[in-house]
Amino acid sequence: MKVIRLREGRERSLSRRHPWIFDSAIARGGADPGETVRVEGHDGAFLAWAAFSPASKIRARAWSFEEGERIDPAFFRQRLGQALSLRQRLKVPSEGVRLVHGESDGLPGFVVDRYGDTLVAQFLSAGAEKWKKVLADALLDVTGMQRLYERSDANSRGLEGLPEVTGWLRGDGPTELAIAEHDWKFGLDIAGGHKTGFYLDQRENRARFADWVRRLGAQRVLNCYCYTGGFTVAALAGGAGELTSIDSSGPALQRARANVVRNGFDAAQCEFLDADVNASLRRFGEAGRQFDAIVLDPPKLAPTVAHAERAARAYKDINRLGLKLLAPGGVLFTFSCSGGISADLFHKIVASAGTDAGVDGYIADRLGAAPDHPMTLAFPEGEYLKGLVVIRK
Repeated sequence: MKVIRLREGRERSLSRRHPWIFDSAIARGGADPGETVRVEGHDGAFLAWAAFSPASKIRARAWSFEEGERIDPAFFRQRLGQALSLRQRLKVPSEGVRLVHGESDGLPGFVVDRYGDTLVAQFLSAGAEKWKKVLADALLDVTGMQRLYERSDANSRGLEGLPEVTGWLRGDGPTELAIAEHDWKFGLDIAGGHKTGFYLDQRENRARFADWVRRLGAQRVLNCYCYTGGFTVAALAGGAGELTSIDSSGPALQRARANVVRNGFDAAQCEFLDADVNASLRRFGEAGRQFDAIVLDPPKLAPTVAHAERAARAYKDINRLGLKLLAPGGVLFTFSCSGGISADLFHKIVASAGTDAGVDGYIADRLGAAPDHPMTLAFPEGEYLKGLVVIRK
């Protein structure tokens, strides 16, 4: 067994069971990509079993903090069974469920979503890639399912020195699927859609948005970065009468329109714009348009803290423009899915945007990812999605 030894004073995070070991913390030792290593403190004391990644700044990711535990097929089966048990207890109101959420489920770099009878997995770390066959076999065994599609095409693969890989790992069949969520139905494409095909992490927030639209009697709704129209459908379900949905992807907008029709709503109520969000918000402002409810759900702008300053300016700009368009008494659902932007910083960004817009508001709620995307006590980085519900004064 290969060993990596940490520099003196760099053991603290591992002693708190944080799973990441950065290259700067390692005094000596190494291994092949994905190989299991014994991690020791500067004094030789055992700290963790971890998967080594020579290409990444996160040089190793901990599998286990128990010295007597073996990292073998039985270990991965046990971890998958534990993750599945949690999701069963959550009783998620959807046919789309995140079954495995990487580090939070003790499986760093491994993500699995279930869409009906189909599983979609992402192997995003050198360790997950090394154990891919074992993980795939164990996953099908514990779920009793037969179809597994791989979507290992996230940018983080490059940071691990891994190529992008997509395609069927087990089974085959159509990649165009449909799932039920709450009282709605959504179409998705596991081969070409964002992430694994759908934003499951916003499930509960879509239901909350429908409730706020209904509660406030909001009629004019703007959904920015609408993707396949999840919040658009939610607004219609809440009783909205006039929807404007913006995205820069034509195929996503086609699917959004199809999802509106799929749920029995009149597509004539909806305007779908293939356009830049910032430019559209400025144009709406110049035209004097206002909205009773607005969703701002931009893509990840700050994957790490190093990108936070630049991303903060972008988040502030769209929130400033959005708040100017919000009618008095209207509701704004604004989000950041950037790991490099903390909840506290995001609050400050939105507050600064309000000051620049000359708009004040009440924070009626704070939002996060759905409960099947958990954050653990030892891994606060798992809180990547954060949102605010703001009622304009």
